[in-house]
Amino acid sequence: MYPDPVDPETITEAVAFLAAHGYDDELELRPTGLAVRDSPRVQAFPTAIVDYQFRFEGQSDPADESIVLGVSCPEWGGKGVVISAFGSGADPEEAAILRSLARPRG
Repeated sequence: MYPDPVDPETITEAVAFLAAHGYDDELELRPTGLAVRDSPRVQAFPTAIVDYQFRFEGQSDPADESIVLGVSCPEWGGKGVVISAFGSGADPEEAAILRSLARPRG
């Protein structure tokens, strides 16, 4: 259904790959769902679809982890990118939201 992604080595490469596949919105995590940055519009997590997921470790500190998600938002017909800290360095509230969002759908 989706093209096989290259294995990006950096967050910048992951974002460029997603942008090339139409993931144009910059999404942010909010306690009640996802929102396009600087927009009041919020999409609930159960209806958001994670199409791509890339995880990165810091070069000097493996505990310095980040995640990049390519997300489809059917409620408003958009696709966007979430970039967040992940793992032990993540804010606990954001980590809980990411776990909810990145769980397998089925």
